[in-house]
Amino acid sequence: MIEELLPESVVAVEAHGDDPLWDAPLHPGEEALVARALTKRRREFAAARGCARRAMEKLGVPAQSVLRGERGAPRWPAGLIGSITHCEGYCAAALARAGDLASLGIDAEPHGPLPEEVRPAVHLPAEAERFARLSDRRPGVHWDTILFSAKESVYKAWFPLARTWLDFSEADIFLDPGPGDEPHGTLRAELLVPGPRVGGRRVQVFDGRWAVRDGVVTTAVVVPHS
Repeated sequence: MIEELLPESVVAVEAHGDDPLWDAPLHPGEEALVARALTKRRREFAAARGCARRAMEKLGVPAQSVLRGERGAPRWPAGLIGSITHCEGYCAAALARAGDLASLGIDAEPHGPLPEEVRPAVHLPAEAERFARLSDRRPGVHWDTILFSAKESVYKAWFPLARTWLDFSEADIFLDPGPGDEPHGTLRAELLVPGPRVGGRRVQVFDGRWAVRDGVVTTAVVVPHS
């Protein structure tokens, strides 16, 4: 599911609720990161790390621990970039060689209504208007949740490049629904603060894709070198 949103240079591995990866063993150093977590959180953590290690192997890199770095972002082996995500019954990891992409971010959320108390923190006024029109056209799609997921993916792609916080109000998201009945399409994020520098140029727009399938919203953003 997530692989369809990413370029061929990215290796993606996902696990659904019945996958053995939900009971994957933790590697050295990872146990301490979830020592006080509830069982549900520990299983999601283990499954996401299991997906990441399978992706490493597909790239020809020995499977190893995925610890936390600055602001909790995953620390990847030298020469790799990546992103992980997990939600109820679904988790995924996406990895690429650092020479192929500058950065990437993925996110998954259950396809349900975004809590009312969360919406004001997510929507910009212009986004609220655009997404209201999308809701009129496709009322069976939870556009607010897709917006939330898109902003999560944007942040995950932003942080390794900028090393600073990016607030939901600092990225303006445009969604383009694709053809057909299945909800999917492209996304564009216009950064409202100075973007990170990639290869000597400042990047102000992040592009990606989104989809809804089997009750899960998935979004992915990639930042090329050029």
